[in-house]
Amino acid sequence: MTAIGIVMNKDKHNAWLVAEALVRLLEGKKAGVYIDHVVAAHIGRQDLSLPLEQFHEKVDIVFVLGGDGTLIGLAREIAPYSIPILGINLGHLGFLSESEPDDLPRAVDRILSGEYCVEERMMLQTEVFRNGERVHQSVALNDVGIAKGSFGRMIKCSVYVDDLYVGTYNGDGLIISTPTGSTAYSLSAGGPIVVPYINVILLTPVAPHSLTARPLVLPANEEIHVVVDATHNDIGLTIDGQLGYPLKINDEIVICRSPYITPLIKWKERSFFEVVRKKLQRENG
Repeated sequence: MTAIGIVMNKDKHNAWLVAEALVRLLEGKKAGVYIDHVVAAHIGRQDLSLPLEQFHEKVDIVFVLGGDGTLIGLAREIAPYSIPILGINLGHLGFLSESEPDDLPRAVDRILSGEYCVEERMMLQTEVFRNGERVHQSVALNDVGIAKGSFGRMIKCSVYVDDLYVGTYNGDGLIISTPTGSTAYSLSAGGPIVVPYINVILLTPVAPHSLTARPLVLPANEEIHVVVDATHNDIGLTIDGQLGYPLKINDEIVICRSPYITPLIKWKERSFFEVVRKKLQRENG
């Protein structure tokens, strides 16, 4: 028997209705169902309640109701456990989602019958060192951003790859991303789109003050060191555009491939290129 965990973005206006419909479908198919305890209380199904930190003990697959941001946040939280995730899009673009609310019955049938594949998406590990001491550590599915604040002037990022000097970038900052993150912030800054089934790390300058500063594609097994400098203290680190950490001058940020992966459930007949075409056309339309 497959046990399904349900997590949702509680701020989406139709999320509660979709969650209730999903519970009914899964119970009708005799599947095990566990729901984040806050959601369970709201829909009156405390009998299905399970704290998220215990999902790995009982859940085989997690259904995420929300947009890409909801899925990315969950991916970081359950990263150590490699639980496959199916995104059900209640957001805007939904690059990472594979199903829509109108398609719930078919999605449930396909999951319970095993008609899907799992893509293992690489993640990034980030550490911040200050005066030789590690002061911050985090994991990201999409990207790590090093940037000036809203009112700060340019910052200087000196980049080293496996202790080899790459160059110094003056501008608004840098984005270090996974292939999954290549269609997010990195894309808007001029970075390339990378297929998710190759493992590389992208380095994309943000508004560089140089015509020769261009994005780099680096092997996933190399370690990136970035030392930040500026004439002001308005510098910060962002993880997946969701978590922030303030940086100081001369901080060293070390970024490498994480030992964790995010397993995303995908339908076998849909290609990455089809998803990119449809999602970007929807955005431009």
